[in-house]
Amino acid sequence: MRKPLVAGNWKMNKTAEEARLLVEDMLPELQKMIGVDQVICPPFTSLMTIAAVLAGSGISLGAQNMHWEGSGAYTGEVSPNMVKEFCKYVILGHSERRAMFGESDETVNKKVKSAISINLIPIMCVGETLTEFEQEKTIEVVSRQVTEGLKDITPDQAPKLVIAYEPVWAIGTGKAASGDGANKVINESIRQPLEKLVGREIAQGARILYGGSVNAANAAEFFSQPEIDGALVGGASLKPADFLAIVKAAVK
Repeated sequence: MRKPLVAGNWKMNKTAEEARLLVEDMLPELQKMIGVDQVICPPFTSLMTIAAVLAGSGISLGAQNMHWEGSGAYTGEVSPNMVKEFCKYVILGHSERRAMFGESDETVNKKVKSAISINLIPIMCVGETLTEFEQEKTIEVVSRQVTEGLKDITPDQAPKLVIAYEPVWAIGTGKAASGDGANKVINESIRQPLEKLVGREIAQGARILYGGSVNAANAAEFFSQPEIDGALVGGASLKPADFLAIVKAAVK
């Protein structure tokens, strides 16, 4: 059985003090919800503050990105070791990083391998654009992102990662995919390619999330699907009542 996981991606929102207040508001209820792994991913500037708030709570902390090099002359970047100091998880290859900052399957692959090498758990994001969706290239595009993003990942490393399917046309638009549709894409373009890379047993044990306009109203639809093991939540993770409802749906 794959344990559900719900991660909140706060993106570029909340100062450190605002982040502290938000987490302290949600924490008592989050701790009551057992049977689901919970991850909060605030901006880099809040990691130290939130690490202190979450200490001993059972709730994990994640970063939203990192560089693949351990150190060096990379102005403005954050290394895996800097992330590891505070975090258990790191989001890699989010569509906003790919679209706005030129990240490619190759750079995502470098980051995934770097994260795994120091026991950070990568949440690797994949997903097609609206144009690719309309041209019926979803399976082709997502399969390529999985295959290239996980290039040279060995079977013993594969259990240390999470994959998030986030159709780009659904992120922040309010247009979520259907549960059936997301489940089909995950099975055909993520689970099956993963099986070819690392074997059936390991692929079946890998956790795959859905992301893209997940909210309190539609979370249960996604979590009822056999291939969906949780969610990477964007805007709704900044609203305590909504995020708590999504985590609660994952418990059920």
